[in-house]
Amino acid sequence: MNSFYKQFLIRDWQEKDRNFTVAVIRDVLQEYSLPWQPENADRDVLEIENAYLKRGGEFWVVEQENKLVGTAAYYPIDRGEKAVEIRKMYLLPNVRRLGLGQYLLQQLETKIATQGFTEVWIETASVLKGAIKLYEKNGYQPTTGVETDRCDLVYVKRLSVDN
Repeated sequence: MNSFYKQFLIRDWQEKDRNFTVAVIRDVLQEYSLPWQPENADRDVLEIENAYLKRGGEFWVVEQENKLVGTAAYYPIDRGEKAVEIRKMYLLPNVRRLGLGQYLLQQLETKIATQGFTEVWIETASVLKGAIKLYEKNGYQPTTGVETDRCDLVYVKRLSVDN
């Protein structure tokens, strides 16, 4: 992935990004009083190579002026039909409300569809009201089966086969 949206570069995660990626995600979680859980829910951030890249997923970072300001990722999962889960879609406060989240979600869905997947799952927490609004506006439907401790909502969307 290498794409631009306004002044932002969206690119594939690299090993040199590890500590900055952790900082972005941890800071956003703390902003919403959600726990950073490196032993379980956030272990994937410490092991991106195994958790995403080696299992057919992708992990992207968002840069503004050579500084990481966001993340977005997905990987295949064993629920649903030809399904992936979008994970770790976080933006720092100063880059929200600029259309970047919408752009990232569209880019993820396009990439996911080109890989032959037909269902997208997202788990989130009800305190992340902006994220919930984004998902619902883009056709994600509430469902059941939350698997992550700090999340209390799960959404699913079927991608059209012509994507």
